[in-house]
Amino acid sequence: MRLPYTSSRTAAVLRPGRFRVAAAALASATAIVALAGCAGVEYQEAICSSGEYPVMSVGGTGSACVSDKQEPPAGFVRYPEGKVPQHVDDTWDVYWDTHTLDKDGNIIDAPDAG
Repeated sequence: MRLPYTSSRTAAVLRPGRFRVAAAALASATAIVALAGCAGVEYQEAICSSGEYPVMSVGGTGSACVSDKQEPPAGFVRYPEGKVPQHVDDTWDVYWDTHTLDKDGNIIDAPDAG
């Protein structure tokens, strides 16, 4: 004898096929939101790591990173206040490609700037 067909919400929700479709749709929606949310974000590489600050060579365009706990090594100085590059290719990073400091701390055109 065959029982009459009945449906219940629980049975509909727990069907494996529908669960897979719902899970796939949710994963797709999450991926789209994640990708679209990052569309306007640009990655910028920091000049120095955390716990370091950038220094420049006197009379040249060389630079280095020094621990926050140390002074610049011989031949290097701190960048002038307000003119410190923070990220690769930011305004000050580009500026210091063609400028430097002389031994008296004056900003001059870099001799090796082509």
